[in-house]
Amino acid sequence: MPSLDRRTLLLGLAAILLLAAAVTFIRGREGAARPPVPVPAAAAAADGAGGVAPVPEEPLIVYVTGAVERPGVYQLEPGRRVIDAIERAGGVTAKADRVTVNLAAPLIDGQQILVPEAYAPGAGAAPTGAGPAVGGPVHLNSADVAALDALPGVGPATAQRIIDWRDQNGGFQTIEDLEQVPGIGPAKLAALRDLVTP
Repeated sequence: MPSLDRRTLLLGLAAILLLAAAVTFIRGREGAARPPVPVPAAAAAADGAGGVAPVPEEPLIVYVTGAVERPGVYQLEPGRRVIDAIERAGGVTAKADRVTVNLAAPLIDGQQILVPEAYAPGAGAAPTGAGPAVGGPVHLNSADVAALDALPGVGPATAQRIIDWRDQNGGFQTIEDLEQVPGIGPAKLAALRDLVTP
C-alpha cells in the first residue's frame, strides 16, 4: 500500500510539472509571435525620437502696399500678424486709413496687404465706389489707389493692378490701354471712359 501511494504521488507530481512546462511553453510562443508596436512617424517627429527631425515651417512672403513708408515684398516668420508686416514696411503714412485694415489678422503666404489712404471730409469721393471726385476725370497716370478705388466697379485690388500696369509699362497713352489691365474688359472700360483720362 505505501508503494501505491508513492507511485500516485510521483505520477501526480509529474503531471503537475508537465502542465507547468506546457503553460510556460505556450506563453513563451505567444510573446514571441507578437510583433513590435510601430511608432508613427508623426509622433517620432513630434518628440524627436526615432531619428526623424521635425519639419521646419516655411517663412511667409507678403506684399505690403498703399499708404506705408516702404511698400514692397517682405519675408516674415510663421504666426505673424498684419501689424507685423506693416511695421516691417516702415509703418503707415500720415494719410493712411488705419480703421479699414485688420491689424490683428494672421498673415497668409502670398497675401497682399493694402493700406488705403483716408478720405478727408468734403473731398468729394466716398469709399463706397460711387464715382470720382467732383473736380473732374481721374488721371490714370497720377491717381493713387484711393482715387482709382472711388471709380465705379473698381475696387482696391483692381486699383492696385492699374497702378502696377502703369509702373511696368511707362504709363497710359490712351484710355483704351485700360483693357490690358487684368480684370478690366470692354464693359468696364465703357463705364469708365467718361470718368478717366490718361
